[in-house]
Amino acid sequence: MQITWLGHSCFSLESGGYKMVVDPYTDVPGCGPLQVEADAVFCSHDHFDHNYLPAVALRQGGESPFSVHTLKTWHDDRQGALRGENLVHVFRAEGLTVVHLGDLGEPLTDRQAEELAGCDALLLPIGGTYTINAVQAKEVMEQVKPRVVIPMHYRGPGFGFDDIGRLEPFLAQFEPERIHRLAGASFSLDAQTPRQIAVPKR
Repeated sequence: MQITWLGHSCFSLESGGYKMVVDPYTDVPGCGPLQVEADAVFCSHDHFDHNYLPAVALRQGGESPFSVHTLKTWHDDRQGALRGENLVHVFRAEGLTVVHLGDLGEPLTDRQAEELAGCDALLLPIGGTYTINAVQAKEVMEQVKPRVVIPMHYRGPGFGFDDIGRLEPFLAQFEPERIHRLAGASFSLDAQTPRQIAVPKR
């Protein structure tokens, strides 16, 4: 399965020529206009930086190899009083499970963590303010115990919102040998992929 970071919290997942996009954005500083073709699109919630459907040109693809399950969570730590609901998407194909946490705004409950436990890849927000922060993100990792973690929704050199955190405080919580900085934006996931924190290149 091919996982590609398109910026912010937006990823494409590809299997057998079928392509899905999750959380397409608009107006994210430094990310530029998003325009991508895909066979399906999914959004975690209705905010402009996660649900900009005009950015995705849907094509007439074949039958999807993916099964998709959603899990309702909150976009804040006040049971949605500030920002409403957030959908966690669980994608399965090729015997692999990829979890996109969207704008998760509070730690997972034990029951939620149990549903997601042992996934092959976890797409994890780390920036705080609108999502869990770097420390909470590590706690979610310890709850779910994914094989691969790809951080998202953070501020980097020349991109991202000014009021969210940077990547470095999250990475500083781990041994350097656990961190794999990718040469590009794409990551190939299979049954032999070792445990790691994979950081796509912007």
